[in-house]
Amino acid sequence: MKIFIAEKMAACGVAALEAAGHHIISKAVSGDTLREAVAAEAPGVLVVRSTKVTAAIIDACPTLEMIVRAGAGFDTIDVAKASEKGIYVCNCPGKNAAAVAELAMGLMLALDRLIADNVVDARQGRWNKAKYSKARGIAGKTLGIIGQGNIAKEVIARAKGMDMKVVMWSRSLTPEGAAALGATPMASVLDVCANADIVSLHVAANKDTKGLANRAFFEAMRPGALFINTTRGSVVDEEALKWALDHKGIRAGLDVFEHEPAAKEGECAIPLASHPNVYITHHIGASTDQAQDVTALEAARIINKYAAVQIADNCVNTEDSEALHTGVMTVRHLNKVGVLAAILEEIRGAGWNVSDVNLIMFCGGQAASARIGFTRQGSTADPKKVQSAVQALGDVLAATLQEAHHAD
Repeated sequence: MKIFIAEKMAACGVAALEAAGHHIISKAVSGDTLREAVAAEAPGVLVVRSTKVTAAIIDACPTLEMIVRAGAGFDTIDVAKASEKGIYVCNCPGKNAAAVAELAMGLMLALDRLIADNVVDARQGRWNKAKYSKARGIAGKTLGIIGQGNIAKEVIARAKGMDMKVVMWSRSLTPEGAAALGATPMASVLDVCANADIVSLHVAANKDTKGLANRAFFEAMRPGALFINTTRGSVVDEEALKWALDHKGIRAGLDVFEHEPAAKEGECAIPLASHPNVYITHHIGASTDQAQDVTALEAARIINKYAAVQIADNCVNTEDSEALHTGVMTVRHLNKVGVLAAILEEIRGAGWNVSDVNLIMFCGGQAASARIGFTRQGSTADPKKVQSAVQALGDVLAATLQEAHHAD
């Protein structure tokens, strides 16, 4: 396959793709330049990290079959447009979890000990041991975790190793799940905020989490508490955060922002960057050599498997076909040319739309069984008559029909 890598990819991942015989095009481009490049090169696969993949980029490349995000989050990709075009969007969840967790812990320690301020003063020739000898320490403190994904679990493991207590909340968190992590489950996000000395966000960026850290969130936090965000900028209402910095003495460690610079380097205008209670890093959570290597290898594995057997692992934009069925017809038939086509023609004639086909071959290759999921909204065809018509086809051994019963 022709693979377009739009950002730097670890050499081990590129080597794995080359070893599989793929044609690799690697260019660090974005925006209109990326759109023009994929239109000219016509790749089958596009690999990105932080580069945005817009509808215009997707429309510009009719040959595109798969977009691989070499990382966990995929909010920088127009998934709706990819789905409309029948393009797989795949990610690499969990591969950078340890790296992001390390940064989250580093921000906690840096805020508590004012490490960045220490460094700035020393570089400017100022010695102020009295000012910097007033850290609270984090051993025995309570860490509040919002979310329970791979990164959250890695943060909890490190926090427990530093003798911290952990409270947490997630929509899907069970008491058993929390106990397995050594954490205490809370009933709500605000309960986490009220019971923690440090609150760290680890949720996906979507419509449900946009502005999750809002005014009520910060009002519930303890005065002087630490706030850590290494997830996505959209999760935080930055005006509400500024209020908390100014009025509650909250100190924040931020690796992400609502409006991040698009370029890898250059000038930036981040409103919170100049606030004395804020430590900022440059969206580097996943940027360690270890994380980049394992993520690149996972991206290569996904692509190589797709090229070999047309299966898209870690795909985020496909439906569970079982949930779409209004019925399933199972047909045992002789393994001859045209039999399956005739069966599908009967279904088409009934006005049913096939949503899934699973074919199983019997030993010896003389017979097969086709399990055909379908939807028939709007069709007036009698299901029993369709079943009988299929059963009457030459070389069909048996046809059974099962109506689907989905839970509301």
